[in-house]
Amino acid sequence: MRSNPVTLLALGTALALALELAGCGSSESPEPHAGATEKHADAAGKHADADAAKKKPAAHGKEAEEHEGALRLSEAEVKQAGIVVETLQPQKVADQLVLTANIAANQDRIAHVAPRIDGRVIKVTASLGDRVKTGQPLAVIDSIQMGEAHAEYRRAQSELRLAEAAFQRADGLFKEQVVPRRQWLEAKSADERAQASAAAATEKLRMLGHSPDNWGSNFVVTAPFAGVVIEKKAVLGELAKPENSMFTIADLSTVWIQADVVEKDLEKLAVGAPATVTVSAFPDDVFKGRVSYIASVIDRETRTVKARIEVLNLNGKLRLDMYAKAAIGHTGTREALVLPQDAVVIVQGRPVVYVPTDNGFEPRPVEVGERLRGRIVIASGLKAGEKVVTAGAYALKSRQLKSQISDVH
Repeated sequence: MRSNPVTLLALGTALALALELAGCGSSESPEPHAGATEKHADAAGKHADADAAKKKPAAHGKEAEEHEGALRLSEAEVKQAGIVVETLQPQKVADQLVLTANIAANQDRIAHVAPRIDGRVIKVTASLGDRVKTGQPLAVIDSIQMGEAHAEYRRAQSELRLAEAAFQRADGLFKEQVVPRRQWLEAKSADERAQASAAAATEKLRMLGHSPDNWGSNFVVTAPFAGVVIEKKAVLGELAKPENSMFTIADLSTVWIQADVVEKDLEKLAVGAPATVTVSAFPDDVFKGRVSYIASVIDRETRTVKARIEVLNLNGKLRLDMYAKAAIGHTGTREALVLPQDAVVIVQGRPVVYVPTDNGFEPRPVEVGERLRGRIVIASGLKAGEKVVTAGAYALKSRQLKSQISDVH
């Protein structure tokens, strides 16, 4: 059977159309995937909303962290700790000149100890920081000069004995008119010269710090008064000389508080004015003294005047070169914020008070001024009208330290 050309053409056209329609269908097939993408976007949005919802409580957590330093106590705990809260109000206090100062040795009670003669150091018995008594040996030196002085003394004593014996013999013979007066005078003159030589040799030993009973060439270096060895330069085997100090000894039972006073404050200062001194190392201790010296000359560069307070230091707490705060009283008065001394505690080396808040009691760092008979002036950190704990601060400090320890663990 022969194929009709028209029929074949129709079949080819139909086949091409079918293929074209199939291609169009495949190009529209991604529509379901687009719908899936929209579903994923909706899911992502829901997750984002969920994350945002989770973050909202975190803000409350941050706010809670801001108050984590507060100490929460029940009413029973507050009562048991004896906590008292008062409103801070300015009070009139004696006006005082507060100065920053440093501690120095009493220059009237300090000694640079050196040997009286040259010698080699053969023994050192004192160390830096030792407390020594008057006359206590510090070191021993071997001195040729000391040996020569002792030899001279012994020679002078020997010559004196011979001269005395010769004079006694001549004196007896002269009385019996056996020898002439000239011989008697010569014997007497020799005796007097021997006595002078012996006296000079004895005095030389005394000036060198020895007595006739101390034999040998050793010289003992001793403390001139009771005090503390604040400097030691003596070294075993080295040569010691009178011009070189071996030890420095200071009597620290009294110390000098030295301060620089600006010109405008000179009217508040007078020799004999009472003063109190405090140091950060012992914040609860108050050392009393008086102004003992005010310089007559102003420093040209700093425009300040040197002032000195002499303070008893019988317990030895005040160390040389410590920084101190000196409060010097005078006749004026002023208003200041004052708290009982026990209201201020030391936390991590800083003065702190406790103030009540909605979240409990919070520590507040403050700067303190002078101490006034059981009270302390607040220089900064608090304002008039604020409430503050005036009793029970030590209980709060203990509670705070326990809380910090538990947080660490």
